[in-house]
Amino acid sequence: MDDMPWEQLESALGHDPAVELRRALRGLAGRGAAATEEDCDPLFACVALGTGRVTSVATAALPFVVALAGDPDMGARATLVQLLTGLSETAVSAGEGRVDAGWPGAWRRHRPQLMALLADSLPEVRREALPLAEGVGVLLERWHAETDPTVRLPVLLALGAAAAGSTDAGTVDRVRAVAAEVLRTGTPVMQVAAVHAWAAFDPRAPVRELDLLVEVLSDPSVRPQFEAIWYLPDVDGAFTREDVVSWAAHLLEGAPQTALAFVVRLIDAARRTGDTLLCRAALDEAWQLLAVRSSAAAALLPLAGALLTDPDDGIRYRAAHLLAALGARAAPYADALAALLDDPGMADFYEGTVGDHARWALTRIGDPRALPKLVERLYAPYQGQYSRGYCLGDPHLPEVEEVLTPLQAYAEILLPEVRQLLRDDGVGGSLTCPFLRVLQAWGPAAVPALPEVVALLGDARYTLYAVDALAAMGPAAASAIPAVRRCTLLDFPVDHHRVAWAAWRLGGDRDTALRLIGEAVLAEEEPSYRPTDLLGDFGPAAAPYAERVRQLMEHGDTWLRPRAAVALWSITGEPEPSVPVLEECLPPIAHGADSYGSFLDALQALARIGTISPAARATLLTVRGFDQRLSTYRDYRAILQDEEIRSAINDVLALP
Repeated sequence: MDDMPWEQLESALGHDPAVELRRALRGLAGRGAAATEEDCDPLFACVALGTGRVTSVATAALPFVVALAGDPDMGARATLVQLLTGLSETAVSAGEGRVDAGWPGAWRRHRPQLMALLADSLPEVRREALPLAEGVGVLLERWHAETDPTVRLPVLLALGAAAAGSTDAGTVDRVRAVAAEVLRTGTPVMQVAAVHAWAAFDPRAPVRELDLLVEVLSDPSVRPQFEAIWYLPDVDGAFTREDVVSWAAHLLEGAPQTALAFVVRLIDAARRTGDTLLCRAALDEAWQLLAVRSSAAAALLPLAGALLTDPDDGIRYRAAHLLAALGARAAPYADALAALLDDPGMADFYEGTVGDHARWALTRIGDPRALPKLVERLYAPYQGQYSRGYCLGDPHLPEVEEVLTPLQAYAEILLPEVRQLLRDDGVGGSLTCPFLRVLQAWGPAAVPALPEVVALLGDARYTLYAVDALAAMGPAAASAIPAVRRCTLLDFPVDHHRVAWAAWRLGGDRDTALRLIGEAVLAEEEPSYRPTDLLGDFGPAAAPYAERVRQLMEHGDTWLRPRAAVALWSITGEPEPSVPVLEECLPPIAHGADSYGSFLDALQALARIGTISPAARATLLTVRGFDQRLSTYRDYRAILQDEEIRSAINDVLALP
């Protein structure tokens, strides 16, 4: 070690490699058999795999790491092999100029010792060394020589991955023969692994072997065998049967109906045997399917309804969340959901209680039994903080607006609690903006909250939200006009247009507001906030500005053109030329784009205008036939957005 030219080495992170690397290597050698995974941390820090580079430090360390990893008297050998495989993978994936010039030669010189790790006496070392195997031939040798099931299983999976990357038909046939033999003669867990390996190069394999997957994964007596042998390189600990359920479900993504049948059969089997863990895992995969495919609802609805009375908190939680997302379709289970309103059960790592999701489900159904304590429970996750924590894609509580906005008919009941939170900034501050958006959506029904909204005009954090809520209340909130006009002093000049517009909507002077907004639209240097949307609200009275709006529609950017098109129609009352501009937003969705926001805006505008071309009608019929959710979300919001967009499609298709 003392003979190495340490002073010439380039560190990946700019630290002094001469000191750090020698200390790390000597520390490991000194620990010997007592060395642990933690003792390897300084070595990982020196080579800095996360930088995506292989520097001269790694090249210098290679012979020492290889020697330590192959030393039978060294502890933490598996961790050292992980470092070697990580360096190898980084060298392959790193871009040009990011691998030290000496690395390829050093790796070749040590190849015999590296390959020897594949036949090491310790199963964990052999397993971690599998990524070092070069090609299917080496893996097949290991397959025929290996006897330890904790290594045979990852060898089998590695064979599948290698076959998937091979263009040689003979090589693929050899791996297929191995997988077929395991399916005929292997243990149940190895049979499932064979399906996974086969799926890597033949996606139809899990479809053909669906019965086997369901049989093995739903057998409670087999469950412990997964944790006994299902290991993978560079992963600490074994995988559970529930982990493998998730993997198997993902193998079926290309066959959605088979994937649905898979999770339904697992849930049915779990109910028969009382297998709680399997039922939870299958429900999680069912939820992922429902968030992506609308056709999954019919099969999952009765299952979720039946599981509302399951003794396990986690199962009831998942069932209630699924029914809440399904909305009105869950109406047959309203009584069962109402019985769970006070259920405190929770699911590990998920947000809220069974009762919270049952209450949300009832609001989606339109059942007034959800109203007591609704606002209180919506606020609970924010108690004492301004944010929540959850993983996108997992079940979690809805946002305040998503629950309350559709409940305008119950505004009289809900307003007292909302007003109380708005009055107390120390309690309601985290939800002030969401509540103001709810009041805006409720419109005139929110007039009793006028004092609380007016009080927020002076707070720059909430001014524009409060202005929009007041404008939505209309002339019934006319007493707020002086306060609205005064609040312009608190805002940027570009917001004066919106304040003038709001004062007019409350019953103030139309001509003054129209002139201010119209002049802004006419301005040669357009403001950062273009008030074209506001101008359209004035209808024919804005005719003097129609030509300018037409220019914006023809020459504006992709954000402005459809908005200008709606404004022009509002001013002129003529569908042309606005409709063609709006219809430009429709075909991209039919061809796989995900611009759902502009798509929905265009649909709502076309429904207002009341006309549609035959070509646009054909496009919408195509989109309506899609099974996938019309959304980029992968949680409950996918279902809400999909519902809203499909409803808008139906509205437009109903036009004469």
